[in-house]
Amino acid sequence: MTITIIAVGKLKEIFWEKACDEYIKRLSRYCKIKIIEIHDEKVPAGAGAAEIEIATKKESEAILRHLSCRRSNTLVTLEINGIQNDSIAFAKKMDSFMVNGISHFTFVIGGSNGLHHQIIEKSQWHLSFSQMTFPHQLFRIMLLEQIYRGFKINHHETYHK
Repeated sequence: MTITIIAVGKLKEIFWEKACDEYIKRLSRYCKIKIIEIHDEKVPAGAGAAEIEIATKKESEAILRHLSCRRSNTLVTLEINGIQNDSIAFAKKMDSFMVNGISHFTFVIGGSNGLHHQIIEKSQWHLSFSQMTFPHQLFRIMLLEQIYRGFKINHHETYHK
C-alpha cells in the first residue's frame, strides 16, 4: 500500500514538521508514504475570480505532474463541498477501495483558494472533513492522523477515541 499526499504550500513551523514526522513514522508500519509539496501561488487580497482562476490553474498544473494514471491508484481530493465521513466510514471507504485492487491513494490538499476544477474532475473520492476552514498546515496533520486511524480501525487495533 502506498499513500501520496500532494499539498499546496509548505510546513513552515518546526512543530508542524515534528507532528508530520510522527504520523509518517506511525504509518510506516502499514504503508509507504510520500508527501509532495507544491508551490502555492500568491494572490493579492481582494483579487477577482480571474486572478484566482490563474493561480489555481498554475497549482493544478504542478499537481498534475505528480499524478499517476495507473488503475491501481485512487485520487482523493479534499474539498469543502466533498462528502463528510466519520472515522469508521473513512476507514471502510479506504478498505473497500483496497479490496477492489487499489494499492495507491493520492490525497490532494489545495491551497488557500481551493483546487482547480481540472483536479476535482479527475477525483474518484471527493472528501470533506468539515464545512469549517482550517490552516493548510494543520489540515495536513489532521489528514495524516485520520489515515493512521483508518489503518488502526481496519486492522482491528485499539486507538484512542
